[in-house]
Amino acid sequence: MLALAGLALAAPLAAQPADPGELDPSAPLDPMPDLGVDWPDMDAPDPVPDAGELAPEAEEAFDDDVAARRYGVILTGLDPETSAAVAADFNQRSALEAAQDEPANAAQIERRARSDAELLTGLLQAQGYFAAEVTPDIRRNDERIAVELTAAPGPRYRFETVDFPGLAEAGGDAEALRRAFAVKPGDPVVASEVIAAGTALTVALGEQGFATAQVGEQDIVVDHQAATARLVLPVRPGPVARFGEIRITGAPPFSSRHVGRIARFKRGDLFEQSEVDDLRRALVATGLVAAVETRLVPRDAGRTVDLEVKLDPAPFRTIAGELGYGTGEGVRAEASWQHRNLFNPEGALTVRGVAGTQEQLAALAFRRNNFQRRDQVLNAQILASHVDRDAYDARTFSLSGGIERQSNFIWQKKWTWSLGGELVATDERDTIEATGQARRRTFFIAALPAGLTYDGSDDLLDPTRGFRIGGRISPELSFEGGTFGYSRLQLDASAYRPLGARIVGAGRLRFGTIFGADRDAIAPSRRFYAGGGGSVRGYGYQQLGPRDIDNDPIGGRSLAEFGLEARFRTGLLGGNLGIVPFFDGGSLTTSSLPSFKDWQFGAGLGLRYYSSFGPIRVDVGTPLNRQKGDSRVAVTVSLGQAF
Repeated sequence: MLALAGLALAAPLAAQPADPGELDPSAPLDPMPDLGVDWPDMDAPDPVPDAGELAPEAEEAFDDDVAARRYGVILTGLDPETSAAVAADFNQRSALEAAQDEPANAAQIERRARSDAELLTGLLQAQGYFAAEVTPDIRRNDERIAVELTAAPGPRYRFETVDFPGLAEAGGDAEALRRAFAVKPGDPVVASEVIAAGTALTVALGEQGFATAQVGEQDIVVDHQAATARLVLPVRPGPVARFGEIRITGAPPFSSRHVGRIARFKRGDLFEQSEVDDLRRALVATGLVAAVETRLVPRDAGRTVDLEVKLDPAPFRTIAGELGYGTGEGVRAEASWQHRNLFNPEGALTVRGVAGTQEQLAALAFRRNNFQRRDQVLNAQILASHVDRDAYDARTFSLSGGIERQSNFIWQKKWTWSLGGELVATDERDTIEATGQARRRTFFIAALPAGLTYDGSDDLLDPTRGFRIGGRISPELSFEGGTFGYSRLQLDASAYRPLGARIVGAGRLRFGTIFGADRDAIAPSRRFYAGGGGSVRGYGYQQLGPRDIDNDPIGGRSLAEFGLEARFRTGLLGGNLGIVPFFDGGSLTTSSLPSFKDWQFGAGLGLRYYSSFGPIRVDVGTPLNRQKGDSRVAVTVSLGQAF
């Protein structure tokens, strides 16, 4: 019997961390004692033997013609299971495969065949075939050269025993930890599976509270006569630990208290390594931290671990811009400046401006992320705007604020909610429906908007499966020609389903109602409108629904919409170009309940470019039952899917 050194393939399986207080599954591991049969180093470059003289079979294949020829590669001698296990790695690293379509002379083909024979031998050894041999054979096949690699794998070595001395100290958790190491007696000696099992055991120790656990150096002994191996992996679990204090070092933008608020664990909770990893990601996700280093500091004989967090700050200021166009909305350009930590911790101030053909805006916004608890946001805004639409002209000043539970791209949440308040002073122009006479009125409005959403989709910007459903209600008081109250209610739902490898079917529904006041009494900017890129495509922005005698939209109190589309992702531009046929419909009425009569429909085709930050959308639609004044084509350009 020989000691197996090479069960380290590209790296050994386990080792003691540099700091006994923290387990790091990605740390490099120590080499094993020599076995006598080298385990292949999968990261080493492929050997390229000297050309030397051609083997007799190569001489015969080429005869006296040594001109460059094309060749084919054949692998024989492997059963389907073994062939499937090594095929991908062989094809990726094969010298013969890499240049198969290029002419080569006899010496070049001979060198590549020898190199690939050694490569395939190493791959078979990595699958437990330690006695594997591969013989290259080169012969002529018409005008091409056939290179055949014939493998004789021999017996597959299997583990006779797998032992973990010291693991019993884990008490009642020992059996679960043993199961985490998936390799068991009778399994083949496959290096990748042993490496994965060692990593899984290390992770399991951290998840079961063994913060100071040490996984020792593995000892593997191979019996070549019996084609078996014995694995011994010593483990020192140490005591079950609980979280202690959080201490901040470096140049932090946050205090220990704020970091503790972001953490999903509290002092005294059972230690879980995944919670430490989660905290590291959450700190980076704030955008205020460039790098995070965490170190476990054991105390109380390892029963308590303090967490030392070193933070390197990221730039706090951002300048951003946006340019868009929509039929009925015109051209719109937006620019903003933001300081994301002006009010420490995570208190951002944003100055925003919009210049467009139909909209001008200036706003000052405050936003505090992770307010009182993780992913809870406090926000406030002062805004002055001028909006000039066919439906109305509004000069508005507003103060608003609220608190919300938010979702983000790293931790997409099932449930989100918002609750806020708004004070609005707005001077607006619309027309009297019966006469078409223009009028201006000044409204003072107080509102208490609230929303609740469930998100069961698989992606925020580009969902492919699941569904979403949400609602928003806003009780409002209006002071214009007296004081009266009303409420605005809107419900939205969408669903997504794969229809093939590259096709996703998507659909949405929307219902809205305003009850408690007549349409004419409600400020034009607070009514419902339909049409445009986020509504019924094919119609211009706010152009669907009832109109006055001058053919301008007047808005409504109830709304019903649907949208259907098929998202085809093509193979063009590296698979990043998509085509989306769509069909939308909607009904807008002046009554308080949605009408399912007098629907208007639009259809069209969209393009999607799937960038690293989400799909860029271009939709071109046409109304199927146009009203007077409707354009034949409506275009929308924006970021993200339509729904």
